[in-house]
Amino acid sequence: MNATAIAILSIGTYLISTRLIIKHFSQRHLNRSALYIGWLAVFSHFLYTAFIFQQHDGFSFSFFSTGSLIAMIVALLLLIAALNKPVATLGIAIFPIAASMLALEVKFSTQSQELSQYNWEMSTHILTSIIAFSLLNIAALQAILLAFQDQQLKSHPPKHFIQSLPPLQTMETLLFQMLGTGLFFLTLSLATGFLFIDDLFAQHLVHKTVLSILAWIIFMGLLIGRSLYGWRGKIAMKWTLIGFVLLLLAYFGSKLVLELILHRG
Repeated sequence: MNATAIAILSIGTYLISTRLIIKHFSQRHLNRSALYIGWLAVFSHFLYTAFIFQQHDGFSFSFFSTGSLIAMIVALLLLIAALNKPVATLGIAIFPIAASMLALEVKFSTQSQELSQYNWEMSTHILTSIIAFSLLNIAALQAILLAFQDQQLKSHPPKHFIQSLPPLQTMETLLFQMLGTGLFFLTLSLATGFLFIDDLFAQHLVHKTVLSILAWIIFMGLLIGRSLYGWRGKIAMKWTLIGFVLLLLAYFGSKLVLELILHRG
């Protein structure tokens, strides 16, 4: 089986899993086969990534390749969390995104960049950055879902979709658990950056550094506010999304401009 066939299998199973999760909204109970197919999609996605890595002796850090890798990790983390937390409904957003990013990676594949040029310090920084972004991506989607749930619960009667979700308090607890874990890895990412990168405020890194620090301040402030002042509801949703947008600009802003607009690597 070649790489393209593996990618097609992954994309197809992502979409089938999404369809089954959507069906869950009308049936009010989740068909476990949706998660099993989701696992197959992530496994196929991983096989494709490993196949390309082996084929080119390296990983491409292009816009779409990086986006595909992060989408795969987000989907994997979601499935792991779904083993004991009621977060499977987030797959309705995460799985189509993962399928789309993989399809774009296949279509716009670029020359790989050998990982051997990175020492263990830089590899640690890159890995913790990707994990932090992936976890906080899930938190942002959870915040959007929480906002929608809060709005719908004020209507009478709420839609089937809302009735299939866990209670609002449980959803908020899950949001802050994700934020706490994501902040831990974001802290590691910043720490390794300051320790292992010679000039983190160099011209080509300054916007990433500043935006990441601002996002860290927002997430840390939100968790402190939750602990000391009981912040929740709209405050939590608003600042989670603001912090994630800052990270999104930090991680992908320059790549988007350089690769897709200015056509520079």
